[in-house]
Amino acid sequence: MKALKILTQGIVQGVGFRPYVYRLAVDLNLKGYVRNLGNVVEIIIEGQNTELFVDRLPKELPPIAKINSMNVEEIEKTNYTDFKIIESGNSYSGISVVPPDIAICDKCLEEIRNPTDRRYKYAFNACTDCGPRFTVIESVPYDRIRTSMDEFPLCDDCSVEYEEPLNRRYHGEAICCSECGPQMEIYEGKHKINTDNPIKVGANKLKDGKILAIKGIGGTHLVVDAYNNKAIKELRKRLNRPNQAFAVMCKDLESLQNYAELSKKEIDTISSNKRPIVILKKKNNYPFPESLSPRLHNIGVMLPYSPMHYLLFDEGDIDTYVMTSANIPGEPMMIENEDIINGINDYSLIHNRRILNRCDDSVIRFRNNELSFIRRSRGYTPEPYTINYEVNDLNILALGPELDVTFSIAKDNIAYPSQHIGNTNKPKTLAFLREAIENMQRITKINEYDIIACDMHPHFFTTKLAYELAEKYDAEVQPIQHHHAHSVALSNDNAIDEMIVIAADGVGYGSDGTSWGGEILYTDIKNFERLGHLQTQLMPGGDIATKYPARMLASILNDENLIKNYSDYFKYGEIEIKNIFKQMDAGINVGKTTSTGRVLDSMAVALEICNERTYEGECSMKLESAAYYSNKNIEIPLNIENNILNTSEILKEVVKLYQDGEKKADVAAAGQNAIARGLSQLAINAASKKSIQEIGATGGVFYNEAITNTVKNYVENNGFNFIQHKNTCAGDGSVSLGQAIIAKKV
Repeated sequence: MKALKILTQGIVQGVGFRPYVYRLAVDLNLKGYVRNLGNVVEIIIEGQNTELFVDRLPKELPPIAKINSMNVEEIEKTNYTDFKIIESGNSYSGISVVPPDIAICDKCLEEIRNPTDRRYKYAFNACTDCGPRFTVIESVPYDRIRTSMDEFPLCDDCSVEYEEPLNRRYHGEAICCSECGPQMEIYEGKHKINTDNPIKVGANKLKDGKILAIKGIGGTHLVVDAYNNKAIKELRKRLNRPNQAFAVMCKDLESLQNYAELSKKEIDTISSNKRPIVILKKKNNYPFPESLSPRLHNIGVMLPYSPMHYLLFDEGDIDTYVMTSANIPGEPMMIENEDIINGINDYSLIHNRRILNRCDDSVIRFRNNELSFIRRSRGYTPEPYTINYEVNDLNILALGPELDVTFSIAKDNIAYPSQHIGNTNKPKTLAFLREAIENMQRITKINEYDIIACDMHPHFFTTKLAYELAEKYDAEVQPIQHHHAHSVALSNDNAIDEMIVIAADGVGYGSDGTSWGGEILYTDIKNFERLGHLQTQLMPGGDIATKYPARMLASILNDENLIKNYSDYFKYGEIEIKNIFKQMDAGINVGKTTSTGRVLDSMAVALEICNERTYEGECSMKLESAAYYSNKNIEIPLNIENNILNTSEILKEVVKLYQDGEKKADVAAAGQNAIARGLSQLAINAASKKSIQEIGATGGVFYNEAITNTVKNYVENNGFNFIQHKNTCAGDGSVSLGQAIIAKKV
């Protein structure tokens, strides 16, 4: 007989792990106990089957649980008389973490649809296999008293389930029922509607074309009937969001397949218990109004993930709803009932459970049948990443860039990226960033830092915050170049020490003080070297040229007579054009950029696809959608000199082809293809010079499926290995992770 002490780390809290350990120990007739110790679960076992227990423990885990490490040591016997789950302690700080919020499981869904079940139509049904985790936790160890569920004492029936080891709700911290748990209410304006079925009332109002706000698990959605053009347009008007596509929620996979194309991987992902939004291609019989996803060939779709979502569909007869975040563009989601009731919506479906960690929907797109995160948030946060390199023992807080921000906390060889934060040039979002950092510190038990990593841009709000926090924590500030951070997130994702990276996006502060965004970099994690780039172009008016890309087209073409054909795209017509050229000649308020995004935006203007950016990436996205319908291959010649791709010549050829009568879709495809081939050739030249086989692709431009596929094929056809993101974002959502890894690298 032996006595063993086992310390397990991983996703071992809030997932039914301790009940699982209890059942396994009892099955093997072992004595001892299991308990939470901060971020680690401690197991003490005594008996004849201890080795069998150690063998079976990682093999029969509950659905959400995951063991990253097990430390097993033999100890002296205490002669326990039974096996128990005992009260949590707080004496050990490891690298475990609370799991993300998980979609309702089949058993809980069956209960809310069963008229004889005591949880029939209850909107907060959960068990150890499903429900909220990250959004309700305040600190660790993960016990009910440290969650927002502490405000709802269990009734007698729920207490029996909670204390019964063989029940799937045994020590399920989020469990409750209509007798003891949170309740929903519905308001018309500021006036509460008295009803015993608020979700039914909400479904009826949606059928009437009204705008309904629904407070969910990690935030609030604004909801309208996806088939109702009038309601969609009214929502756009109130949100001041004229063009950006709305995501939708479809009641089931069968309904979704009627209007969207899905691969096997897309089906598996959208149906997983993480329930992200997946960007899908529209079918020809797409039934929704153009106002839902204007001038795009795809649409973001998710399936229901909470009991209230399923009940909303059950109580109505609409199979698809617009489901978009309830926030002013650029600001964080609303989570306070008062704010929701006072919002732009007609009706408010709210509840009385506090959201402790707001968490927006995750967004995923498949490129070349490979998963690509656009936003990694609900369903995935706060699962950590492993740093695949030798690292120092310093604690790191990395704050990311300024737009589409996440932050990351790193300790040992683990990094915890946050949920999606957003654009920190908005005061409320910057305040959300501060709040989220404090929340993550409580969950990870990491609250001291040696280095605060940030972007090199001196005027970013996150850069200013870095210096403020460095003073607070007596830490060093380490500014890191934007595209280097992109590259390292990609490298770590694929466990590659060095590679040539194509970093293509809208903007990143370069080490020469100009705006980069079409770069060929050599990186070996700690260092980077710029080996090539797109032609440097002037940005007349600076950032205003990103909002009105006709200004960029004028700069890139550098031909006043040619740009006059687009005078309607300038607010003041030819007068403005003359002033822009005078501005560039004088060098007054004129930036410099190598951005791929600015070139693609200019291409969209040249083809009369989009002339104003009302949301991030709008012009480039509409260009991609126009090119999607091309059926003719046109190849634009490339001019590369001194490791610089001439983009002015590409744009001039785009204009010429279009004016010569070639179809818009075919010229759009040709223009995109030329940029992709040019970046690929620059990378191949650099890889050949450095004798490196791996060529990677990162940056927001690589959400474009056509560009990604062109680069992949070009690189591989020339004998190199193409590397892309797997579990990280190509865009700015993973910049903080790259910053943290660079700061941790030995």
